[in-house]
Amino acid sequence: MKILFILNDAPYGSERTYNALRLVMALQKEQPQTEIHIFLVADSVTAVLPVQSTPQGYYNVERMLKAVIAKGGQVKTCGTCSEARGIKNLALLEGVEISTMSQLAQWTVESDKVLVF
Repeated sequence: MKILFILNDAPYGSERTYNALRLVMALQKEQPQTEIHIFLVADSVTAVLPVQSTPQGYYNVERMLKAVIAKGGQVKTCGTCSEARGIKNLALLEGVEISTMSQLAQWTVESDKVLVF
């Protein structure tokens, strides 16, 4: 099964990105054969910036994304959204690619399920 997650919100301030990644991690643990794609749009593109510092005991989206990628999840960000936020030319987490709406469209039609957070 292929599942596409489309994330919209910034990594902190709301818990949508956090909860999406919690679900992704649960799927990777309980259904390891599931192919996971994550496409970040709007403010969620900032989730892939490295060296995030969060208070002790608080969730860290960077660590969560690294775990997802380590288990084979694919993560791409919207190039237009990244450029609008000034991060297109910055270093991103290893394994993350800047992409296009065309790629999102392709992933959408190839997926068995699409979840939007």
